[in-house]
Amino acid sequence: MSVDPKKTASNGQDKMLTSQEQQALINEVRRLVGPQSGKASIFCSDACISRYLRARNWNVKKAAKMLKLTLKWREEYKPEEIRWEDVAQEAETGKIYRTNYIDKRGRTVLVMRPSRQNSKSTKGQIKYLVYCMENAILNLPPEQEQMVWLIDFHGFNMSHISIKVTRETAHVLQEHYPERLGLAILYNAPKFFEPFFTMVKPILEPKTYNKVKFGYSDDQNTKKIMEDLFDFDHLESVFGGKDDAGFDINKYAERMREDDKKIPSFWTRENSPSSVPNNASPSLDSIRLDSDTDASDNEKIDSSPDPVMGTGINNPDQNILVSEGEKNSSADVH
Repeated sequence: MSVDPKKTASNGQDKMLTSQEQQALINEVRRLVGPQSGKASIFCSDACISRYLRARNWNVKKAAKMLKLTLKWREEYKPEEIRWEDVAQEAETGKIYRTNYIDKRGRTVLVMRPSRQNSKSTKGQIKYLVYCMENAILNLPPEQEQMVWLIDFHGFNMSHISIKVTRETAHVLQEHYPERLGLAILYNAPKFFEPFFTMVKPILEPKTYNKVKFGYSDDQNTKKIMEDLFDFDHLESVFGGKDDAGFDINKYAERMREDDKKIPSFWTRENSPSSVPNNASPSLDSIRLDSDTDASDNEKIDSSPDPVMGTGINNPDQNILVSEGEKNSSADVH
């Protein structure tokens, strides 16, 4: 089954809005959320609010509610205060790590190896995941706001599956890091994993689900897509690249400790990569968009290509090859 990208549209209403209209919606969310101070004020940049709006298909009320819940979560959980020493034990096996390379679109890359799970603590696993997300964001270039996940299924078996951890992971990522995931490639997932993935589909939002793609080392189309996305001189050999170095916990710990030193300066308005100019914008009265409607409420899984993240890699529930999409990293994303 093939899909004509010219005949399909992206989910959401981004393309219906001019930049001035988007700015007006951002300003309205900011008004509904109310004045913020300190780190919360820095967090609530225009770029941040735009991500929450996109996650809720530009529904102002729902985006504001979502953002308020994240602000409350960040105030209580304090993700920006987590340091390497707090999670080092969870990281020992290299089950999640940020690579020392980015993809060809400038996105940071997180490698996940579920077979290396070394903890039964859901709390500990989520805390390390949050640390990794915050670290990946810390290392994003100014023009980029998304990341790529490469999930290596080598050595994976049924004992590594936890519905509880999967559910909590999905909740944290979808509710508190909206639009941060650009693409997740499940590499060499065993056949028995596909029914599990279908089973957890209800806890994934459609936009998140459509970013998850399956790739296989013996598939030529997968190889081509990986070459299009990554520099093979830096990509790990397990994903078809040329780097055989492997994960070194000591070197990684050193990198993370150096990154931890950057965190205080990251949380300043001048250095925050989420900061964008706050341009003057028109009143909401001039925008012909019903902010009380939300396409995601009844949205079904769409087999159309994501305009930014189309990869050509199979999603087993769609049974199609998704065409390579636009390569503008700052375009409207899901």
